[in-house]
Amino acid sequence: MRTMRKVGFPTPEALDDIWQRRATAAAILAVRDVIRGGAIPPAAPVSRLTDVELGWLFAAALFGWIKTRAEQATAEGWDVEETLRRTSLNPQPWDAGAIEQILPELGALPNVDWNNPIGAWSKDMMTRFLLEALKLTDKAMIARDVGGGIATKRQSLDQMQRIASAEAGGPLMTPSEPNDPIGI
Repeated sequence: MRTMRKVGFPTPEALDDIWQRRATAAAILAVRDVIRGGAIPPAAPVSRLTDVELGWLFAAALFGWIKTRAEQATAEGWDVEETLRRTSLNPQPWDAGAIEQILPELGALPNVDWNNPIGAWSKDMMTRFLLEALKLTDKAMIARDVGGGIATKRQSLDQMQRIASAEAGGPLMTPSEPNDPIGI
């Protein structure tokens, strides 16, 4: 007489791991397809690729990964946004990006003694700091999820243009500043 083996069902974590592996495999396949398509020479060293070529590889990998995660959303009845955010990484990049955006505001909080290490703060100071951090975090999460003009702290257009110019290797000025007349 044969004994029957009990077959269990995979846990939600195991299923998500399977989908994550599929998404990673799809991303790798998409990159290989870009290389096989002749856009990038197969023997080209990565260090010699242009920014455009690296962009092609990145976009192919990202789109391959997103396609599979969207497939997961359909199969499991999830909202697409929720599926894309479920990267099985800790911390979640989606959350980490929102938190990184508030760090300058967090560092500029009034009445915080940054000269002492956090471990030396009083219970009252730590509580006030964490409550302010929570308030900023909530605002950042709402700005990220809802949008529509909600922001934790807006930068001026001039400031954003200066930063973008500097990041692109240009001067730290806005496009309109070089047109200012020279006062003699």
